[in-house]
Amino acid sequence: MNPVYHQAKFLNSSPSLKNTPADTGKEIAFAGRSNAGKSSAINTITRQNGLARTSKTPGRTQMLNFFEINEHLRFVDLPGYGYAKVPEAVKKQWHQLMETYLSERKSLCAILLIMDVRHPLTDFDWQMVEWCRHSGLPLHILLTKADKLTFGAAKNTLLSVQRELKDADIAFSVQLFSALKKTGVEEAHQVLDSLFENIETD
Repeated sequence: MNPVYHQAKFLNSSPSLKNTPADTGKEIAFAGRSNAGKSSAINTITRQNGLARTSKTPGRTQMLNFFEINEHLRFVDLPGYGYAKVPEAVKKQWHQLMETYLSERKSLCAILLIMDVRHPLTDFDWQMVEWCRHSGLPLHILLTKADKLTFGAAKNTLLSVQRELKDADIAFSVQLFSALKKTGVEEAHQVLDSLFENIETD
């Protein structure tokens, strides 16, 4: 039952809930703007360079992508939002897909919200924070691309985000993370362990 993240494997991609894996066990969803480094974070956490598709063109994740950790536990890569240069109708379709997944998926047990440390707490991020507060799901925030700032500047952003979220009446944690430098990986593993721990599986 203990998660071994480097053994993660791709299960499937789906444009709707119809063709997703059985809604049993538990899964943690990765959410974030299209240019926040979501796919890179998944690859770094699982120590697999090509597990989640990365691209220099933000917005490549257009479906629900499921990754199996073990027979009971999964990661889900949600469609990136807010940046991709696609028609407005497509963006609405992505948003609807996310809303349906977030409201109907019974095995969803936590959200990992990916934010670029240089641009934290965008309108989309606040929407996700509010959704987690409303649903009672725990939230962990990865402030990615921490290597782009000095340590002092990155730490100040971390403290600022903590202060802003303290008034949000939500169970949350937040950390610095860099896929490039592989910093914050062990901390992320510990958080994921605790989010999955002691959760009964169907």
